[in-house]
Amino acid sequence: MSRLVAFAAIQGGYNIVSKVEGQYKRALETYNADTKVGFPNTAYFLPVIYSLLGLKVETLEDIKKPLDFARGLLPPHVKGSNHLPYLGPLLDAGMAALVAFEIEEALRYLNDPDFYLHSEEPDLESGKIWLGAADDTVFRKRGVEFVDGSAPGFAAIVGSAPDPETAKLIVEEYQRRSLYIFCAANQNGTTVIEQLIEADVQVGWNTRIVPFGPDISSAIFALGFANRAAMAFGGIQPGDHKKMLLYNKDRIFAFVNALGDVNAEWAAAAAGCVNWGFPTLADTDIPEILPTGICTYEHVVANVAHEQMVQRSVEVRGLKTTVSEIEIPCAFGPAYEGERVRGADLYCQSGGGKTQCTEFLRMAEMNEIEDGKVEVIGPDMADMKEGDTFYLGIFAQVAGREFQADFEPILERQTHHLINYIQGVMHIGQRDIAWVRVSKAAVEKGFTLKDLGVVLHAKFHQDFGKILDKVQVTLYTNKKDVDKLTKTARAAYKHRDERVEKMTDEDVEIYYSCTLCQSFAPNHVCTVSPERTGLCGAYNWMDCKASFEINPTGPNQPIEKGECLDAKMGMWKGVNDFIHKASRGAISQYNFYSMVTEPMTTCGCCECIAAMLPSCNGVMTVNREYAGETPCGMKFTTLAGVMGGGASSPGFVGHSKFNITQGKFIMGDGGLLRMVWMPKQLKEEIKERIDKRGAAMGVPNLYDMIADETVGTTEDEILPFLQEKGHPALSMESLIG
Repeated sequence: MSRLVAFAAIQGGYNIVSKVEGQYKRALETYNADTKVGFPNTAYFLPVIYSLLGLKVETLEDIKKPLDFARGLLPPHVKGSNHLPYLGPLLDAGMAALVAFEIEEALRYLNDPDFYLHSEEPDLESGKIWLGAADDTVFRKRGVEFVDGSAPGFAAIVGSAPDPETAKLIVEEYQRRSLYIFCAANQNGTTVIEQLIEADVQVGWNTRIVPFGPDISSAIFALGFANRAAMAFGGIQPGDHKKMLLYNKDRIFAFVNALGDVNAEWAAAAAGCVNWGFPTLADTDIPEILPTGICTYEHVVANVAHEQMVQRSVEVRGLKTTVSEIEIPCAFGPAYEGERVRGADLYCQSGGGKTQCTEFLRMAEMNEIEDGKVEVIGPDMADMKEGDTFYLGIFAQVAGREFQADFEPILERQTHHLINYIQGVMHIGQRDIAWVRVSKAAVEKGFTLKDLGVVLHAKFHQDFGKILDKVQVTLYTNKKDVDKLTKTARAAYKHRDERVEKMTDEDVEIYYSCTLCQSFAPNHVCTVSPERTGLCGAYNWMDCKASFEINPTGPNQPIEKGECLDAKMGMWKGVNDFIHKASRGAISQYNFYSMVTEPMTTCGCCECIAAMLPSCNGVMTVNREYAGETPCGMKFTTLAGVMGGGASSPGFVGHSKFNITQGKFIMGDGGLLRMVWMPKQLKEEIKERIDKRGAAMGVPNLYDMIADETVGTTEDEILPFLQEKGHPALSMESLIG
């Protein structure tokens, strides 16, 4: 904190208190000491003084005590080139200034009772535009909005913008976020309110743009309004200044925008607002107070560009605003989550083995992205015709002071059900194996790919507003861009998966559920443990743990394992109790480590499906991207259709790619050494992990022993290969008992 800011604020406090002392002296010379003073039509006297000091100022004589208090608060002047870098003296000087401001406004009401208009709206015809302190009728109507959440906070704007267009830009953006805008003070004789009127913007309480007054002293009406809300709706008693200020910091999300040159009196007012936890953001080059302390984050921030003023203000205040409407042409909501887009209804699609469809979410720095920016780079719906397939990369960037990299997969996985909320659009899968189908009806209504980004931006803010401040979405439809995003995403997926590499199921007593896919598979309950990642491949145990921390009532609930009923197969009483309830009684128990005996349920979002091959005494697995025949006689799509609705199907099980090489993968049936066939592309994708896991199980050349489609796609075709290689599955106990 610089010497300059301390000098300005403290000097401003002295100037204000001295000026008001002079005004008070003249008032005593003009009026009797028992002359009534105060703000009209309110039971809160002078609300800042009453709420903080417990003093009822009802007469001219009553002013002396709080004015003397303000004088006593003033700290010593800053002398020399050095000073103590503490906020305390500034807070005291600022509080003294604000107490004096309230007295100054009370004296204005006494000396010029018609200066302020007693109304909710200005009278433009008469030129009376300043409304002054809100009376109790207005306060009761508006104050409750700061408690019930319909008004998340207020912006106190002092000064004026460079021009009416800029003033309108800033104020209307605050309106879109449902904030009140309390305006006071002038800059060289011009005010924001006058600029808004010139720009044909309606001002008044009804539009939440409140013209308090033309001087910096009238900014006190905003603080008085906040303190009245704390007394009326927060139960804070007059005189309990500590609770009063903490209530404002924690419940009344307000901040100051200083537009124009900041003089000593403005500096003192800004220092005073810090006592409430209200930071100041200026568009000029003023000394900053950046370290946190009283305010949630920074106290004074300078050089904020006008086009960034709104976003930066809500960010610095820690205010979470939501997007109240999702502006897309299609109906939207959970009712459409289970809707299918079948062949006869299909207009176009991406993914599903026909093209690449990738979704990736990454944390960004605050200054790297623009909240609400949604771009489509490449062809959109207007460029496609019925029956087309297209490439799609959905790249979401999220920033927030409370956001962590561990939260990336949690939000990324929300893409599945949020896109499904759009009527006429279907989403299956995740990560780099997503599948999006768009219906003819959606296109007829005007659906575009940009609507996907609009939905993600709005719903991320609505559902995860506590941890994020900005969301930017880019949708790629050119093959080269999608391929580039996919390469980047796969590296991130690999890093995420490896976080649980050294954890075992025995290390923890808590597993986690995942019920995100119950819209398509009502009976499906995925249980995620350190050694059994979610079958979609998008969630591991650590992801579920983070998801629960973000949303304790969400789809990822902790499950106490409880008594171990079968260590080899992987069955626990606590898990069984949970899945019985979560599947609404359809599933009473399942095994973690077996695909032959009571395997876990499977949904349509699985990355892979394993199937038993009795003639080979082994198992095969097939990934979603492989469209060919398999030795079990069914393609992936057929397997998914048979068992993807949430069934527990002995001899089959859905799983993730990563799970194939985890320590407990079908260990109840013999583990990875039972794997006799998988598509060549999948085998090559996880070669390094197969080599590592095979070596750990005593078969370092296991990779070379696993057949693929180049060997054959029937059991009869691959059995000679397995015999030639001496595959370990052939000498293991029989799979079918």
